[in-house]
Amino acid sequence: MTLNQQRKLKTIITGLFAWTVALVLFFPIFWMFITSFKTELQAISIPPTLVFEPTLDNFRVVQERSDYLHHAWNSVVTSFGSTIIALIIAVPAAYSMAFFPGKRTKDILLWMLSTKMLPAVGVLVPIYILCRDYGLLDSKTALVIIFTLMNLPIIVWMLFSYFKDLPKEILEAARMDGATPWDEVVKVVLPLSVGAISSTALLSIVLCWNEAFWSLNLTASDAAPLTAMIASYSSPEGLFWAKLSAASTLACAPIVIFGWFCQKQLVQGLTFGAVK
Repeated sequence: MTLNQQRKLKTIITGLFAWTVALVLFFPIFWMFITSFKTELQAISIPPTLVFEPTLDNFRVVQERSDYLHHAWNSVVTSFGSTIIALIIAVPAAYSMAFFPGKRTKDILLWMLSTKMLPAVGVLVPIYILCRDYGLLDSKTALVIIFTLMNLPIIVWMLFSYFKDLPKEILEAARMDGATPWDEVVKVVLPLSVGAISSTALLSIVLCWNEAFWSLNLTASDAAPLTAMIASYSSPEGLFWAKLSAASTLACAPIVIFGWFCQKQLVQGLTFGAVK
C-alpha cells in the first residue's frame, strides 16, 4: 500500500469515526424532535413507532397551557442580560490580569475557578433568604444576578487566556502613541478579540439558557424561563412524553438556531492563538 493510499484510508476511517460520534450525539435530539410530532400513545409504544402521521397538537397544547412566548422572553432576558453584565466586568478584569499581572494573579484566578466547584445546593438557603428579604423571588433580576456571578469565573478565565496570547508589541506601540489603558482596551484589545469574546459570550448564553436549578427554586410564573416550563410537564400522573418533547423542542430551537448563525465566531474564538 502506497503512502497516498494510506493517507486516503486514514482520512476515510477518521471521517467515518467522526460521523459515527456525531450521529450518536445527535440521536437524542433527533428522537426528541420526531416524538414531539407523535400522539401520547405513539410516544410510549413499544417497539417505537417509526412510521406515523405527524401532528401539531402537542405544540398547540404547549402554547395554550404554558404561554411559550412568555417563558422564552424570560430566557432571552436572563441569558443575554447576565452575559452582557458579565462581559462588562470580565473584560477589564481579564485585561488587567493578562497585561499587568501581579504576584497573586494566579492565586486569584484559581480562587475564582474554585467557586465553580461549590455545589449550588450548598448556597441555596442563604441566596433564597436574600431574595426573599429583598423582594427578588420570582423576578428576572435575581436570575440575572445569579447567572452573572455563576458564569463570571469561566468568562474571566477564557478572556484571560485569549488576551494573554495577544502580541504585547501591539500594546507597546499603542502606548508610545499616547494611548491610555481605556484606549488600549477599546481600540486595540477588543477589535483583536472579537472572535474570542463572541465564543465566550455564546458559551455563557448557552449555560444560562440551560440552567434549571436556580430557575426552579427562585421562580414560579412571572420570571420562569423555558427550563421551568419544561419541568412543569412532570406531574404525579406521570410524564407526557409527546408534550414534553414538544416543549423541549421549542426550548432548544432558539439557542440551536442562534448557535448555528454564530458558528463562524465560535470556531474563530476556539482556534484563537492555536497558530502564531
